Amino acid sequence: MPTPPIIIIKKKGGHGGHHGGAWKVAYADFVTAMMALFIVLWLMNSSKPVQEAISGYFKDPSGTGKLMGSSLAGTGDKAQLPKQDMAKLKEELEKSIESVIDLGKLKKNVEMTVTPEGLRIELLESEGGTFFDSGNAGLNQSGQELLTLLAVELGKIPNHILIEGHTDAKPFAGKSSYSNWELSADRGNAARRLMQQSGLGSDQVSQVRGFADQQLRDAKDPLDPSNRRISIIVQYISNNAGQAESPGKDAKELEEGKLSAEGAKAKTETPDKK
Repeated sequence: MPTPPIIIIKKKGGHGGHHGGAWKVAYADFVTAMMALFIVLWLMNSSKPVQEAISGYFKDPSGTGKLMGSSLAGTGDKAQLPKQDMAKLKEELEKSIESVIDLGKLKKNVEMTVTPEGLRIELLESEGGTFFDSGNAGLNQSGQELLTLLAVELGKIPNHILIEGHTDAKPFAGKSSYSNWELSADRGNAARRLMQQSGLGSDQVSQVRGFADQQLRDAKDPLDPSNRRISIIVQYISNNAGQAESPGKDAKELEEGKLSAEGAKAKTETPDKK
């Protein structure tokens, strides 16, 4: 009889079935949780301006976040100060001055006002001299302490700073070649030098102006001691170019508009000459 064929049966090992993608979802959740943890840890150790900037972004992504968020990708320790935060800066500076016992007595000689040009900080002189000795361009101890405090605080923001020197209408007694013009400019530069040595950025000061007695604070009393003052203006950040707005921009535009209107009126009223 013929030999029956030999049949060899090979068994292949099975995979055990498809387990699905549940593990991918769990892994994604884990990675997301770790990322959130790292962000929270970073925020806890970041500076206050950065925290406020991020908070403002999530509250209003098209407003505050647009103005503040661009600086976060840089050093991470400065936030741009838009117009709506000038009042807050004013309050913080006032609190800083009040917290220093020795400077508390100078509170009546420091006035802060939010203006179209920015936050204007006025250091007003008294009869005997508060920040400068009479007729002297050098800062006394009180002036040095206050300007140092302001420099530390203003050095935390990128806004440009404008410094002005003013005098009263009393002519400067002394050198014939030295007048209130030189004195006001020298006092402004003395304030600039100290502030830049005490925390203000080297490129933060945009201008130093000396006005002598041409912009009296009390025009009714040109000899009033408060006319002798140093003005520090924290300028706004432009919404578009990220640069400080030019000083007196609003007033300049208003004047140009006024002149244009007057020119148009004169043109309509004056007959053409041929």
